[in-house]
Amino acid sequence: MAKIITPLSPTQVKQAKAREKEYTLADGNGLQLRVRPNGSKLWVLKYSQPYTKKRTNLGLGKYPEVTLAQARNKRKEARELLAQDIDPKIHKEEQSLLKKEAIENTFGVLALKWFDLKLTQVKEETANHAWRGLERHVLPTLANMPLDKIKPKTVITLLTPIANKGSLETVKRLCRNINEVMRLGVAQGIIEVNYLADITKLFPAAKKTNMATIKPERLPELMAAIREANLLRTTRCLVLWQLHTMTRPIEAATARWHDIDLENKVWVIPAEQMKMKKPHTIPLTEQTLLLLETIRSMSDGKEYLFTNHRDPTKHANSQSVNMALKRMGFAGELVSHGLRALASTTLNEQGFDPDVIEAALAHVDKNEVRRAYNRAEYLERRRKLMYWWSAHISNAQNGMLNKSNKGLKAVI
Repeated sequence: MAKIITPLSPTQVKQAKAREKEYTLADGNGLQLRVRPNGSKLWVLKYSQPYTKKRTNLGLGKYPEVTLAQARNKRKEARELLAQDIDPKIHKEEQSLLKKEAIENTFGVLALKWFDLKLTQVKEETANHAWRGLERHVLPTLANMPLDKIKPKTVITLLTPIANKGSLETVKRLCRNINEVMRLGVAQGIIEVNYLADITKLFPAAKKTNMATIKPERLPELMAAIREANLLRTTRCLVLWQLHTMTRPIEAATARWHDIDLENKVWVIPAEQMKMKKPHTIPLTEQTLLLLETIRSMSDGKEYLFTNHRDPTKHANSQSVNMALKRMGFAGELVSHGLRALASTTLNEQGFDPDVIEAALAHVDKNEVRRAYNRAEYLERRRKLMYWWSAHISNAQNGMLNKSNKGLKAVI
């Protein structure tokens, strides 16, 4: 005949005193209160494992944090699992693991891993810009959400107000970066499917706009504005350097002295500083060499040609030329990137080989064979092109586009 166990009362549990040796008080159906010599009281469930019928224990918590009533509820839940041939101890471990993974595999945690990876793939400034977009628009909502809980509806609701403001380019970038984070989750086995892959199709495409630039015949007007504008000398030199070298704003602003080879009259921009992650060699003309002399008088001994006026150890702001052009009266007509378009249009109109122009602009040719040929053969042809372009700028400085003038001192 089975032993009849009288259930415990809250008073019995509360008043159970420590003894020299550990002892237990039974509540029935395997639930026990284990009282240790140090006075601590632990709830334990004794049960037989499914299939093997091996006797084992399951800790249910410490008294008084877990009350008698709560311990009985936990016993009930464990018994319900046993009725389904589920071991409650294994179930508890699995649930703990799921909770741990949920904390470790949130969008915010994966976004940080994505950002660290991004820093190895693109320029730091580009990666930081992408991160700031997530930080401002996405992370406040998704940071603590497990990847497997993120559904298209959540993200669509998040991005729709941004799209309604007309910031379609921002939406496009956010969709791309969100998907890169989700694909990282797929690669790590955190999720099996990225359900956000097609969300970008639900938003209107951003209208492509060319970088604002001016017509070639307005170059003398630009040169006069550069000469007459109230600009810092460093900024004026930066505008001229970017114009003569046909470089991107960030490439010009981050130019370093140790990349300048005066002996061979070239500026070799390392791959890590280039948009396409390919090194780029720019022939230096008489005008750019003269410009370097002026720049050296302001930044000699520093790492960068163009130093930040607030912190000389850092490079100039890549937006400096944009801001200068606005002050010169070209707002809405010309941006710093448009200086490259101005050069391209002028050189194409003059009949220069389009492939040589593209190489001078550091546009990567998709044809591997032709790209290898370009590296080997185009440098001298680009040198002639760059000499013509610098002379053309010098002519425009005096209001003429058909006469040679090698001086830059009047502009500086």
